[in-house]
Amino acid sequence: MWTIVGVLYLCILRSATCSYREAQCSWRKSGLSLEARSVEQVTLRCTEGTVEWLYPMGALRLSLVPRPPITVPAAEPRLLTACIKPTASFRGAQLYLEREGVLELLLSEAEPAIRPRVHCFSWQPHQKVALFLQAIPHQDISRRIAAFRYELRADWDGRLALPLSKLNMEGVCRPCNDTEILMAVCTSDFVVRGNIRAVENDAELQESVIGISATRVHRQKFTLFQPRGHSVKSLGDIRTPLSCGVKTGPGSFLFMGWVHFGDAWLGCAPRYKDFKRIYERALQAHENPCEIALD
Repeated sequence: MWTIVGVLYLCILRSATCSYREAQCSWRKSGLSLEARSVEQVTLRCTEGTVEWLYPMGALRLSLVPRPPITVPAAEPRLLTACIKPTASFRGAQLYLEREGVLELLLSEAEPAIRPRVHCFSWQPHQKVALFLQAIPHQDISRRIAAFRYELRADWDGRLALPLSKLNMEGVCRPCNDTEILMAVCTSDFVVRGNIRAVENDAELQESVIGISATRVHRQKFTLFQPRGHSVKSLGDIRTPLSCGVKTGPGSFLFMGWVHFGDAWLGCAPRYKDFKRIYERALQAHENPCEIALD
């Protein structure tokens, strides 16, 4: 079986078949149309999407190149971050991170995927980074699909939409300061006032799931909080690392955060009375970055 580095050099020397394809968000193809020594080159330019490789054959090289938002002038981001979440049925290939010519195994075919683990990594624009999938030959012809979802973020305006501190677990449990709270109101995927109704801990995933009873949904990028059953209030769940030790307790909070592979993750959660004080003070000093309706 040819090596990964070997096939990359073969591609450069044209002794292996290399094809190039521009894909905007998602890519889906069968390896049955590829030669055993071929390398399919694909560029993904969206903030999120899916890759689905049926019957893997040869190799697949994915370049992640995010487009800047239309609201941001053309400029180079200072940092890029990507996260990969394989499907539970990921089979037929191994996934590597290629960084400056060095390969790092992210996901092997043998890795248990009953509850797929998310893999995140960051790089600077001047670094050459790609994802490399190498097909694993099998004697049988059973159906195999190497598929995963990805999220791609860049700090075009100095802030990562997917907070790097949360991904790297650095300061993930630290309370937000006043500046961070005011900015979170403007940039978060969801801003919800409510109470903690329950906390469930998942030791396997090392996550805590906070059940929220929302009294007011100021903003939500997706439908995360909505009435359930006979409840008048909107209900929803927010995730946070288990190490933060979140517990149930009384009081009204302003929950803010981002959406990560369809789940709500906690960014800032000041008590509402504290947020109101911080916001009103910033409003009087004309230092509020955006406006939000107060009760």
